[in-house]
Amino acid sequence: MKLTRRVFAFLLVLAAPVVLLSSAAKKEKAPAHRWFLVYGGTYTTKTNSKGIYAYRYDGVTGKLSSLGVAGESADPSFVAVHPSGKFLYAVNEAGKNSMVSAFALERKTGKLTLLNQLPALGEDPCYISFDKTGKYALVANYTSGNVVVFPILPDGKLGEHTALVQDSGTLGPNKERQEGPHAHWIETSPDNRFALVSDLGLDEVLVYKFNAVKGTLSPNQPPYVRLKQGSGPRHIAIRPGGKFVYVVSELSSTVTAFRFHAKAGTLRELQTVTTVPKDFSGRNDTAEIAVHPNGKFLYASNRGHESIAVFAIHATKGTLTLVSNVPTGGKEPRHFAIDPGGNYLLAENQLSNNIVVFKIDLATGGLTPTGDVIDVPSPVDLAFLPVE
Repeated sequence: MKLTRRVFAFLLVLAAPVVLLSSAAKKEKAPAHRWFLVYGGTYTTKTNSKGIYAYRYDGVTGKLSSLGVAGESADPSFVAVHPSGKFLYAVNEAGKNSMVSAFALERKTGKLTLLNQLPALGEDPCYISFDKTGKYALVANYTSGNVVVFPILPDGKLGEHTALVQDSGTLGPNKERQEGPHAHWIETSPDNRFALVSDLGLDEVLVYKFNAVKGTLSPNQPPYVRLKQGSGPRHIAIRPGGKFVYVVSELSSTVTAFRFHAKAGTLRELQTVTTVPKDFSGRNDTAEIAVHPNGKFLYASNRGHESIAVFAIHATKGTLTLVSNVPTGGKEPRHFAIDPGGNYLLAENQLSNNIVVFKIDLATGGLTPTGDVIDVPSPVDLAFLPVE
């Protein structure tokens, strides 16, 4: 009996680390933050929207609770929360009168207070992001086809621009949509040394060297990678780790995978896949693209087919396999957002005036509607801020 007890005690000691590891693993799967503020950009022209809307979001249940209008603003078509959590920035898409707005945000109430507003230095800005230091805001102006860099001052206001670059090159063959350059997305590379720009009019992803001290842009060598003619590249998603870049093309309803060489800032095409079923023949324009935080899945939205395309990403090759097309429960999913915990996807159906919440299957990447549908006029962008 003594021997048996000793053996049993020894086995318990051996098992203890396993139990601890199992417990730790379960904790790692839980969201780092439970509660978030979520800000929604909208179109106000010809709608009943007032501007930017705020929500309280539960990262465990995926529940959105409306906090109403956070800040009145004209056509804030894309919004982004600053990494400091103190400020929010929006582009105001209004043709020749387009602006970029800086707001202070109140974390308890979600309310926004305008700090300042500057001309966008181009027509119809449609995207805004920050460099990795958080010192600069980068803006893509669609109609004028140029990109601008604004410094962010210590008080959160936008300063005088440090870069203004006009996209130029050979136009795509679509006479209606590619009559000129159309910058649609801009962000810096993970190491902050380059800025990537997708231009729908040029069928190109342009690469600029980014000077994080001066906030300036200069062409890389080579200065771009060209996609198939008529593709119309719209948005870009970078896989965690930075080795693979995915470009969703609006006009061809495709996603193109590239290997990104960080040292040189160059892109090498790997594969192009469709975002809609092969037997689909109706009108379709892709819109948003995102890689899941775990790096295993990629999502792209289809306007016309009204779905989210779900792709599996090969662990080492970075290539894509279409898993499914999931209906978004509305019309024109212009944007969607994956919550920071990677547990839910929120699809914004612009013409249905709603946000539909989906649970993400972490094993397959699949999407299942939770039944939660939130009414909001003309939603076009969502941005998360942890508040715990």
